[in-house]
Amino acid sequence: MGARSIPSLVLFGVRVLVVALIAAVLGAAGLGLVASAGGEATPRRVVADGVPLYEVHPAGLKPGERRPGVVVAHGYAGSAKLMMPFGDTLAGRGYVVVLLDFAGHGANPKARTGSADLQRELDAAMAHLRSLRDVDNARVSLVGHSMGASAVTEYAAAHPEVVATVAISLPSVPEGHPKNLLMLVGQAEFPGFKATATEAAARIADSRAVTIPGVEHISILYAPRTHQETIDWLDQRFGGPVTQEAIPSPLRRPAGAGLLFAGLLVGLYPLARLLFRGRATIERFRWVLLVPVAGAAIVAALVAAVLPTSWFPLDSGDYAVAFTFLFGGLLLLVQRGRPGPWGRVPAAVALVAYAAVTIVVPLQLGFTNMWPAGARWWILPVVWAGFALLSYAAERLSRGSMLGILAVAAATVVALTAAAVLGLTNGFLLLVVPLLAVLLVLQAGWSTLLNRLAAPAWAIALAGSLLVAWPIAATLPITA
Repeated sequence: MGARSIPSLVLFGVRVLVVALIAAVLGAAGLGLVASAGGEATPRRVVADGVPLYEVHPAGLKPGERRPGVVVAHGYAGSAKLMMPFGDTLAGRGYVVVLLDFAGHGANPKARTGSADLQRELDAAMAHLRSLRDVDNARVSLVGHSMGASAVTEYAAAHPEVVATVAISLPSVPEGHPKNLLMLVGQAEFPGFKATATEAAARIADSRAVTIPGVEHISILYAPRTHQETIDWLDQRFGGPVTQEAIPSPLRRPAGAGLLFAGLLVGLYPLARLLFRGRATIERFRWVLLVPVAGAAIVAALVAAVLPTSWFPLDSGDYAVAFTFLFGGLLLLVQRGRPGPWGRVPAAVALVAYAAVTIVVPLQLGFTNMWPAGARWWILPVVWAGFALLSYAAERLSRGSMLGILAVAAATVVALTAAAVLGLTNGFLLLVVPLLAVLLVLQAGWSTLLNRLAAPAWAIALAGSLLVAWPIAATLPITA
């Protein structure tokens, strides 16, 4: 027996080591991409008039030289970090860039109230841009996405000193006549965005509408064509390119974040093998359980719509969080049998910490702001509790079957989509649901591995739900 166990132990160690090395290589490659995304230009965080900003200055400035300046504004549920590829592109082409976090978004701790605040915050960002010693005050422009596109077109129409504006995924035709307006819309966006760009181009002089092929509302931000059109438009309005440098790829930051995220996901295997050394037999999923799953999802979706959730200051998230508590609670009520063991607390704590690193670090470094600000510090535990309850109910129901976990995830996605379509909640949830679906699928894979290693259901639920809850709590806007 000993002669057989030693080779098995060696094989186990080699397997774990190889997987850990793969995870390390992926993580290192991701970190390298993110670190090199902006070239020699390094973003610097500042605060002006209470508004969190990033400054990005081009490399190679001569003493006393002044360059054109650009303020970049994000969309609904976005952040300055989400728009950072435009900071890379514009600074790489010689522009001085300021990116802001609107109230209720990113690192801004203030609650979102209305469009008047957007204009005030744009004014603060523009004033800061003009105060910089390397900015030519006669050559300033604006770039905005979605909600930010509406804000910058309104601002440009009221401030004729703004030389040019680029509006990406503009939701509605702007009032007034902003000078030199370029509108970019994704080929796969909702028809209303295309109609807006076409109508505005026909009404506003010195404007142009361009459709970016193969992208939708979010991926348009990372399309090389989007960045090239933006640079070409601004270069022409400012009398030619500031520099002849090639613009960096807008995909470097998200690609780096993706590789780092993949490395951390792969790294779960060696960590889990160290924390949980058991081996469990997974039961087959009983398809008859789809009936209570569907019924509970329908009831939860209808009841969540009438609950007094307006006190919860997470825009579009109040309904979703209420749904998770209701859906999870109903699924637990229809189940029989005792819950599983509640041991292995130290291992569970390590697993939850690893889940936090897995979801927060890659997204913070290469995608959008993940670090809670203001009220998000107490919102995060509430959102996590809702998804943890739902996840625990799914674990109990499925008995470790990936099909069972996916069935509950599918019911969640379908119910939230239907609620948004039927007007039971904010229609913006339709843009959030695809991301939620991806996170729920990742959580299902996470759950499958841990179940095979006989990890406790409660620990799997706590860690896996954090992968879903943190991005929601960190990105949806905070309202007053």
